[in-house]
Amino acid sequence: MCRWIAYTGPRLSPATLLFGPTNSLIRQSLSARRSIVPTNGDGFGLGWYGDVEEPGLFRDTLPAWNDQNLQSLSRQIRSKLFFAHVRASTGTATSRDNCHPFRYRDRLFMHNGRIGGYAKVRRELEHLIPAELYAHRSGTTDSEAFFLLALGFGLTDDPAGALARAVGTIERVMAAHRIEEPLRIAAAYSEGERIIALRYSSDRQSPTMFFGRGGDVYLRDGEIHFGPGNGSVIVLSEPLDGTDASWNEVPESTWLIAERGQVQAQPFRPVTT
Repeated sequence: MCRWIAYTGPRLSPATLLFGPTNSLIRQSLSARRSIVPTNGDGFGLGWYGDVEEPGLFRDTLPAWNDQNLQSLSRQIRSKLFFAHVRASTGTATSRDNCHPFRYRDRLFMHNGRIGGYAKVRRELEHLIPAELYAHRSGTTDSEAFFLLALGFGLTDDPAGALARAVGTIERVMAAHRIEEPLRIAAAYSEGERIIALRYSSDRQSPTMFFGRGGDVYLRDGEIHFGPGNGSVIVLSEPLDGTDASWNEVPESTWLIAERGQVQAQPFRPVTT
């Protein structure tokens, strides 16, 4: 299973979270602590919002721990909102187009999990993606299909409703094909001003998800700290260090919005269309 980080707050160098902490995302790509698959070496991606509307995107198929370009680039960038992801494939090819985050116009999306029995339901799910969105599909993953399907249900204007309808539709199609493997989702989405995140699974064994919040983020002795006040939020697959007091676990079947240093979490239930 993949590992990822989403940050929003005052401009910050992604390298602070990717390389500095004792359990940094790069360390998780080699040896994740809270994942079924400890090694996430099937590519990586970094997406960030800067001074233009469309977010920057850097993805490659090299293991994240072995890419000097990622290390250099992440130190130079300073962004108010960025996504970073290390991939462990669940069956689709290792290619740049299959690396997260995925970008559509000014929007970013990344995912950890899988659609059970995807090979059997892929064709039907792809037919449910609106044609104007499907034209932007560049890879073959279930994650990208889920993103485009949710966009088609109105993800930008109604994130909770769109996610509920997308998940309900996927579960309906899986049930029609008698898929016994579970649907598992730990996903993050942004249009540049906020982070929308979802933790859900059909068997209540969702991939892990945590968040931390406070003032300015800084690194000390390999640990992440939040300064006093509000303004910064990190949503992530697993804590970046061993300081449990800095991190809150997102409950099963929950979606949250992180915006302007605040986090709102609500129960999540799929809606069958």
